Amino acid sequence: MTEQYAFILKAKTRPEQAEAFEQLFRPYVEPSRQEPGCIEYHMLRDKADPSLFVFFEVWASKDALDEHSALPHMRAFFEKRMDYLERDFDIQMIDMLSASSASR
Repeated sequence: MTEQYAFILKAKTRPEQAEAFEQLFRPYVEPSRQEPGCIEYHMLRDKADPSLFVFFEVWASKDALDEHSALPHMRAFFEKRMDYLERDFDIQMIDMLSASSASR
């Protein structure tokens, strides 16, 4: 059995790119949630710092995330991410200690 792959990703955008980043990624949330290996996928925006976006993602496996990351729109974004970001992604690996709320 494969272990779930879960993380919190922080994307600190350049302040002048925050709206463009949100407009780029918002439409990807629902399609990402429909991918077979996606368990949880949430896009959040910090209230105190609107240039900080947080993604909470849980995938069925590292392979499922790799498939997601290999999609054309994700590859294209990764190539030009620094046009939007003040610094590269901060990724915190996590263990899920409770069941997914998405299955309810």
